[in-house]
Amino acid sequence: MKSTIHFALVFACAFSAIATVHAETGSEAWLCYARLTAPAAARYKTVPATTLVLGNSIVLNTAQEELVRDVKGMLGRTLRVASNVPTESAIVIGTVDQLRIIAPTLRLAGDLHGDAFWLTTAQIRGFHCVIITGAGDRSVLYNVFAFLSRIARHESVSSLNEVQRPSAPIRWANQWDNLDGSIERGYGGRSIFFEKGTVRPDLWRASEYARLPASVGINGCSINNVNADLHILNADFIPQLARIAHAFRPWGVQLGISVDTSLPKTLGSLDSFDPLDARVAEWWRKKFDEVYRAIPDFGGVVVKADSEGRLGPSHYQRTPADAANVIARALKPHRGIVFYRAFVYNHHLDWTNLKNDRAKAGYDIFHPLDGKFADNVIIQIKYGPIDFQVREPVSPLFGAVQQTNAGVELQITQEYTGQQRHTCFLVPMWKRILDFDLRVNDRFTPVKEIVAGNAFHRPTGGYIGVVNVGLDDNWLGNHLALANLYGFGRLAWDPNLTSKAIVEEWTQLTFGDNPAVAQAISQIQLASWKVYESYTGVLGLQTLTNILGSHYGPAPQAQENNGWGQWIRADAHGVGMDRTVDTGSGFVGQYSPGMQKLYESLANTPDDLLLFFHHVPYTYKLHSGKTVIQTIYDSHYDGAERTTQFAAEWKSLRGLVDDERYRDVLAQLTYQSAHAIVWRDAINDWFHQISGTPDALGRVGNHPHRIEAESMELQGYIPVDVTPWEDASGGKAIACMQATQPCIAKFRFSGAPGWYGVDVEYFDQNNGVSKYQFFVGNQLVDEWLADSWLPATEPNGDSSTRRHIPDLALRPGDELRIEGSPDADERAPLDYVEVHPE
Repeated sequence: MKSTIHFALVFACAFSAIATVHAETGSEAWLCYARLTAPAAARYKTVPATTLVLGNSIVLNTAQEELVRDVKGMLGRTLRVASNVPTESAIVIGTVDQLRIIAPTLRLAGDLHGDAFWLTTAQIRGFHCVIITGAGDRSVLYNVFAFLSRIARHESVSSLNEVQRPSAPIRWANQWDNLDGSIERGYGGRSIFFEKGTVRPDLWRASEYARLPASVGINGCSINNVNADLHILNADFIPQLARIAHAFRPWGVQLGISVDTSLPKTLGSLDSFDPLDARVAEWWRKKFDEVYRAIPDFGGVVVKADSEGRLGPSHYQRTPADAANVIARALKPHRGIVFYRAFVYNHHLDWTNLKNDRAKAGYDIFHPLDGKFADNVIIQIKYGPIDFQVREPVSPLFGAVQQTNAGVELQITQEYTGQQRHTCFLVPMWKRILDFDLRVNDRFTPVKEIVAGNAFHRPTGGYIGVVNVGLDDNWLGNHLALANLYGFGRLAWDPNLTSKAIVEEWTQLTFGDNPAVAQAISQIQLASWKVYESYTGVLGLQTLTNILGSHYGPAPQAQENNGWGQWIRADAHGVGMDRTVDTGSGFVGQYSPGMQKLYESLANTPDDLLLFFHHVPYTYKLHSGKTVIQTIYDSHYDGAERTTQFAAEWKSLRGLVDDERYRDVLAQLTYQSAHAIVWRDAINDWFHQISGTPDALGRVGNHPHRIEAESMELQGYIPVDVTPWEDASGGKAIACMQATQPCIAKFRFSGAPGWYGVDVEYFDQNNGVSKYQFFVGNQLVDEWLADSWLPATEPNGDSSTRRHIPDLALRPGDELRIEGSPDADERAPLDYVEVHPE
């Protein structure tokens, strides 16, 4: 029986295929297969008019429905659905075993197992057929998506013979959803799974979501926060989880959940959660027997323990292996998997001890346990040793667990990389990680071979992506950010794909095949990671954000003098963390000898990681020939300028992209270009003050077109300090203290007559909606509301944004006036105004 959820999805997609392009919201992501032009569609006249599905399962039925719907959408043809055996040319869908029954003489292309599939053309009973087959039902579905992708990207399907095998058996998504409907580090709206402490009554959106990862070969999804709610395995909650599994099942996506190691005590009736207590083991066994009775295809659990305040085995002086194995034994009869996160560290480190180093924690804790984990445990390792920073070295733990299954944890949700308000295509970063050769045992051991299980001959392993989609139409709150979800799936399937190939695929599927559109979007995406890095934290400084708060805007001092261990050790004399064996924390010693030679030496360490591994004077010259401090200054100016170019490149696509997505992306890129200036000034001003070294080009601290708000003539406004000081120009802002009438800030224009653009830098908090009006003399030339949702309740780098007012004819002596009307706790704050000739 086919799911009513799935029928609703089919109807919705069929409707969208005939809707005007001006109604595009991004909800179909890369799967809203557009109607091909007549010349393009003519290439597919030989596609059979009939489809035949072999077998009858929910996943195979989904595969056939997807094929029929999307061929209709792209080619305008309705495939005839047949049964049993071909009586004419047909598209045949079924597993290898099913195919052998109707075509016993067909010679198969090698051994297919797991999620591998074979897409080919051949004669069956004298008829020309397109054969979409695979090792199992799920691989057949993947094959259908591959076939449809070929048509959508205008590739030939007339003569096919392609075998695809995924690089690793595990390709999972993690969601960090909370049962109240919020999402930790979610930037695309509320949860699609939960609300008010329970599973949402309507899960059609969850089914829509499962279609996206399935289309790129993602085969599992855990749905709740790794900081797991203690009620997730309540007896009355398990049937609710079964409803989500039902929504996933047509797409071959296995359900997983995050669990807390304390559950036998906090949820059960035991007085202990000691993993070596036989009663605890029995509790886990009975609990998962209960889960599998309700959800027979349940995939497994994610565990975060002894990390950032979570309870764990150390409470009983036990090890992560003890905690993982007691759960693994309960899951093994059901073929379930434990993903045990290696994100375990002390967040109360003594920062004054130069030998302390958070980066060492994963290796120090898990390397001694290598070989002690059950074979259905995967150690889930973040790509770098710190925490999803814009640039980190590869975690040495990948090379240190040679007798244990390993998986790489990549963050699709952009926690430290712009939170989807900034475009940051992460595939180039992930490629650098996956291709990196750790030289374990002095042989070629790239990370991608380790996590695939090949390097050390482990039975399983793979890829885990932290996604955090939400209820927003476009899932992630940013149309361009969806390329990261697509790219994760494609890399998990085939890590040898290039970043360029992946982004070009995604762009063509998402925005169509106009060459100008494809070129502009691909250029923006491929440049975006290094551009984001250049105006946030360069040379291995990581992302210089507020690690004690939102993880969003600039706050370099937040790295220092606390127990969290993301230190950069900046002082008046130099900057960088000495992690060498000889004089530093010893972190470099966790790598193989070959990698130690790379990172121990200043001369050998790449510039882009220099300050992660070494503490150097600001005057130290890089391989580029520039000093460290001048590189910091220059890169932040260059990065901010590049974001302005992104917005200009996007403007060239007006009329070539549907109106809704054109406006949305333009607004996002325009905001990014303004926020990059906030980053530029904050980081440069901070380093300028702490180092005492001037910018050789005279830019830092020198803004000839800028008028500070606190220097204007004020009525009702008062100057206020901003914390941290570097998040406001001059360290101050102004705030309106009047309750019943607007406050005024004004100044006289003293430049030459001409056309000017005006930028108003203000603070858009999330605890009010202030109103601003801008006047030239008595003429109102612009007004707006501060109604964006930014992660801040006070003026700082999180809330700092700007309004651009173009094409003003200004004359000497003109009065420029801003009237700000506060709302609630947002006091219409202002930072400065810049007046630029245009």
